Amino acid sequence: MVDWIRAELDQSLRRANKAGRRRMSGQPRAVSARYDSRRARLVIELTNGAIMMLPPKLLQGLENASPSQLAKVQLTPFGFGLHWESLDADLSVAGLVAGVFGSTAWMSELARHAGSRTSARKSATSRENGKRGGRPRSQRST
Repeated sequence: MVDWIRAELDQSLRRANKAGRRRMSGQPRAVSARYDSRRARLVIELTNGAIMMLPPKLLQGLENASPSQLAKVQLTPFGFGLHWESLDADLSVAGLVAGVFGSTAWMSELARHAGSRTSARKSATSRENGKRGGRPRSQRST
């Protein structure tokens, strides 16, 4: 091989290794992932020692999965993602750490349902507010 080609290849390899090390240290990665059927939670241990526990019903592609399907979670190379072959589902570890549990449409649907829970206390407060003319106006400074 010509010397200038070898020198060029060596330089490219050094740059690629340096970029890879930066990426590996700059993004959250999983060292393990498992499904805890007793708690009905996906448990993810990160390289920094943090442990996340997430209910699968919040995660796009896992919402209707059985415990046996959830237990077959695999780490993608270097721990940047989680994969379920039988569900054809993939999730980014960085996305999960950031609170992104699926696509934009999925997240919008989760948000739409977030405030829809009712309770006796909410109903009573709503009735009381209605007797007083409804929700108080915001106090904006002018």
